[in-house]
Amino acid sequence: MTNMAATRDGYGEALLELASNPKVVVLEADLGKSTKSLHFRKAHPERTVSCGIGEQNMLLVGAGLAASGYIPFASTFAIFTERAFEQMRNGVARPNLPVHVCGSHGGTHTGTDGSSAQSIEDLAIYRTLPNVIVLHPSDVVSTKELTIQLAATGSPSYTRTARNKTPVLYEGRESEVKIGKGIVLRNGSDVAIIACGVMVSQSLEAAEALAGEGINATVVDMHTLKPLDGDLVDRLVAHCGAIVTAEDHNIIGGLGGAVAEHLTANTFAPLERVGVQDRFGESGQADEMLEVMQISAPYIAAAAKRAIARKD
Repeated sequence: MTNMAATRDGYGEALLELASNPKVVVLEADLGKSTKSLHFRKAHPERTVSCGIGEQNMLLVGAGLAASGYIPFASTFAIFTERAFEQMRNGVARPNLPVHVCGSHGGTHTGTDGSSAQSIEDLAIYRTLPNVIVLHPSDVVSTKELTIQLAATGSPSYTRTARNKTPVLYEGRESEVKIGKGIVLRNGSDVAIIACGVMVSQSLEAAEALAGEGINATVVDMHTLKPLDGDLVDRLVAHCGAIVTAEDHNIIGGLGGAVAEHLTANTFAPLERVGVQDRFGESGQADEMLEVMQISAPYIAAAAKRAIARKD
């Protein structure tokens, strides 16, 4: 059976590993238990700042620390990071300060918390900000590796993590995980499925189902939405000639939007976007939400067939 783990745990593990760097500090907004920054707080209380339920303040505290030479990691729920958008824009991104924001419980896969807590727009929002790296890792191992790499970038960032467990894909393959570089998990020449987050494992399932029908799909984990790995997208167009994107996020402005922008400006190929169809979520179990939003493996497989049919 496949090992399962939550990506938010990878964030918590990364902070502990980064603690050997005395410049790393952690900021919390009363949700350290949920975002998993609590492990760092317990081990290094002198380098942890509790900002209470004050996300806007947390981002500006982070900006001040970054301007003073520290490397702050600030976390809360994805939906609550949006309260601090102006502070992220003017206090962090505009002066290009290396504040690393982690939004956990992103997407409709969050489930029973309901539509008010399901951030379907966070990736789009942070993609619009100059200087900001935007990540949505698919498993616990890659989340840990990408978070560790962020500390050396010198750039601000936003990372979305998830509460619910997903298959572990990169055990022993940490060296393949690099900011800004998509990872090819499966090779096929008929269609390329580019996914992020929880949808990577769903895309691998879809590819298995398609293989049973004689359709060979490439599956890519595009964990970095910005900067997008445009060179890889170009190679996929040349190799497959049809593209599907899959994300637990509004189809407007997220991974599908990023790939669409690249295709129209570079090498064109038919694109089918699987994602939240510009609507809000609802309360339900995680797997139920994938069905309600029509973003589970069977919907990805159907989109692949549509993309292939458009090749001619």
